[in-house]
Amino acid sequence: MGFPLLAYFFPVLAFVRLAPTPPTPTYAAEIEAWRAARLARLIAEDGWPSVVGLFWLEEGENHIGSAEDNAIVLPASAPPHLGSIMVEKGRATLRPLMEAGVGVDLTADGEAVSEPRVLASDAADAATHLRTGSVLFYVIERAGTLAVRVKDSQSPARRDFHGLEYFPVDPSWRLPARFEPYDPPRLISVPNVLGHQDAEKSPGALVFERAGQTYRLDPVLERGETDYFVIFGDATNGKDTYGAGRFLYVKPPVDGKTIIDFNKAYNPPCVFTDYATCPLPPAQNRMKVMVEAGEKEYGH
Repeated sequence: MGFPLLAYFFPVLAFVRLAPTPPTPTYAAEIEAWRAARLARLIAEDGWPSVVGLFWLEEGENHIGSAEDNAIVLPASAPPHLGSIMVEKGRATLRPLMEAGVGVDLTADGEAVSEPRVLASDAADAATHLRTGSVLFYVIERAGTLAVRVKDSQSPARRDFHGLEYFPVDPSWRLPARFEPYDPPRLISVPNVLGHQDAEKSPGALVFERAGQTYRLDPVLERGETDYFVIFGDATNGKDTYGAGRFLYVKPPVDGKTIIDFNKAYNPPCVFTDYATCPLPPAQNRMKVMVEAGEKEYGH
């Protein structure tokens, strides 16, 4: 799907296009292995094409099930009524439906549910995973508000997934970068598709050169990760690549140096589902250069 906010398309001024550099067999094999791993994660039973719903929770009781009278409406394969999620002062508690003393077909982290259970959100180390049949759902937290994300391994988007398209592998887009630390780490403003601005910690700037031009990107360090996460935009966005930018991971620097490999740039989840809460490139990470490397737009 395309991205409607034209503010995130990038102006084309003047660009120097370098001829692609043929990859060595070793490097080509490295990129192919990375692409295979990327595809396996994406089309897994709980990959992004399986996401079929996002429901914001209200304070109080939020009923769950496939019937339309629920606040959290699950796919038709789920039971009409499963119980509810009670929200009280930022805490979510599952209250399963009991029929003649027997709980409905519902598990929490693999265990049958027969009594109320406090649910961990994705703001914790791991969200509590609730399952019924092919449907998985769990609580997420965004800007202090709770929601339920719903996945279905039988979703049409996963069933009809038709593969990823990439630019040709080009080693010239595997670039040495200098790390300029922020001491202390700097809070940067990261917008998202919900219209929110999140303050994220950036450990420093990644500085690199391409065709005689110097570029800077501010990565963020996600909870539980050691690699730096880069949300960037470039002049291919809205043309060959997704209009709202792409993602990239970079190894932490050693002696102030690292590598940015744009052949490993990939699409955000919003390309594959309408129910993701994707971050967008910070203003300073929108580059006026055509990064013709990595993953292209997913064609719908």
